[in-house]
Amino acid sequence: MRKYTPYIFIVGLFLCLYGALYERPVRWDLTDDKHYSLSEASKNLLRQTDSPIEVTLLLDGDLNAGFRRLKKATEETLDEMGVFGQLKIKNYELTSSSTDSLNQIGLRPIVIHEREQNGKTAQTTVYPYALMRYKGRQTVVALLKNTRGLSGEENLNTSIEQLEFAFMEALQGLTRTETPRIAILEGHNEPDEAHTYDLMNAVSKYFQVDRGAIDADVHILDGYKAVLVISPQTAFSDAERFIIDQYIMRGGTVLWALDGVRFSEEVLQQEGFTPIVALDLGLTDLLFRYGVRVNPALVQDVQCLSIPVNVSSDPQQPNLQPMPWTFAPLLLTSEGSPITKGLGQVMSTFVCPIDAVGGEDGIEKRILLATSTASRVTATPGEVNLSDVNPDLNTFQYQYVPVGVSMEGTFPSAFAHRMIPEGVESDEPIRKSSLKTRQVVIGSGSVFLNETQRNQALPMGLDRYSGMQFSNRDLAVNALLWLTDSEGLIGLREKTVTMRLINDRRAHEQRAQVQVISTISPVAILALIGGLVYIIRKRKYER
Repeated sequence: MRKYTPYIFIVGLFLCLYGALYERPVRWDLTDDKHYSLSEASKNLLRQTDSPIEVTLLLDGDLNAGFRRLKKATEETLDEMGVFGQLKIKNYELTSSSTDSLNQIGLRPIVIHEREQNGKTAQTTVYPYALMRYKGRQTVVALLKNTRGLSGEENLNTSIEQLEFAFMEALQGLTRTETPRIAILEGHNEPDEAHTYDLMNAVSKYFQVDRGAIDADVHILDGYKAVLVISPQTAFSDAERFIIDQYIMRGGTVLWALDGVRFSEEVLQQEGFTPIVALDLGLTDLLFRYGVRVNPALVQDVQCLSIPVNVSSDPQQPNLQPMPWTFAPLLLTSEGSPITKGLGQVMSTFVCPIDAVGGEDGIEKRILLATSTASRVTATPGEVNLSDVNPDLNTFQYQYVPVGVSMEGTFPSAFAHRMIPEGVESDEPIRKSSLKTRQVVIGSGSVFLNETQRNQALPMGLDRYSGMQFSNRDLAVNALLWLTDSEGLIGLREKTVTMRLINDRRAHEQRAQVQVISTISPVAILALIGGLVYIIRKRKYER
């Protein structure tokens, strides 16, 4: 019996471990990018659910290799979510009648055209969506992020990186019991509702949007998760600046989209030129204390939109040709922030450069938007002229001029050593330092505005001359989600999955060689092992 005691002990220990882990399995993610792990924010959100979460995966059918990879990654993400929440997952069977019902709820398929090896073109219809349902409420999760300018493989990889965020964002919306409020400030000749319609429409999925002016009550902004200051044209009073400052000191967040110069688009269209002068909004000292400065200048960029210009010498027969308009730069987005990661270019007009100041203030600053590698800066006072469509490219010597910055930390008050301004109703002492909070500063209000056509609002970021759609809408939504994110879910957008792509040309050329090696190698290895075992046994027993 003693002879078998160690074995009995090992078997018993194994059975105990199996019984302990059967009810609560232990999972280890050994990938370098933690591809199969959920964040703590996601786990906490899933643990808070007290009812089953039904997820219907529409991504099905005859998929190509890229979409099969997306589907596999989606299933793996859902399996991991099922460890921490009650998930019921099912695949949606795509038929002619079922696709009609999907079209009725606004889900449009993606048609993929691929060339097969025999030269024929294959067409596949794909629905890259999932339906999530919780306690009778349902929402659509878009699995595919289609960013203009990225290749198909890059878009698929970005989509895989954003899967966890897409599902958690949807689940957060389903579990939310009350809609947070944000405010768009008015009272300083800001753009009207028609030109901010798409901004309000884009964020209405997440927030209740209010508009209004600041009055004398120092706590008037306290009920709002974020405040938006979009393209004001007249100066803020001391009382208004004090109320905004103290709102930030109490932990409020602000999205600033400010024009640093004054000009007239009406004069520019009628006369072909307009002077530009510095626009004093009374916010310079406020923002300087927080760590940024919006400079009274305009950036020009070779990477820009085009505008129609009449190149005909005969006024009776106009000839409109698209010409580059360097005062409408296509801004680059940073991969180093959850706000802009994975976004394409952002459309803008008349943008001001931004400087970060106070580098040792302990405030974390990240560049969100910047110009390209061929830029220049036009200082004020100056002039914008429509004839300046063919500038000297040798003068565009600046690179990556920042025009959008995010800030996070504890901000000092601009009124720390001042009296409470006259007209403010407050019986509290001035807060000299803020709670940890966040701000976003953009050097142009045009980034968040939409154009109108025939009294209809066009989508934000749509260039009506070229028909191209840019990433302005996603930028606005992500910026507000980041500002109001107390659970840390927006940080999921920083998740990175390393692309390990196969060289298609090399794989096709070496296909026969790889097939032969893959077929013969296992047999050869088994034969080698068998031969070694035979030789060892023969030598052992010949003695």
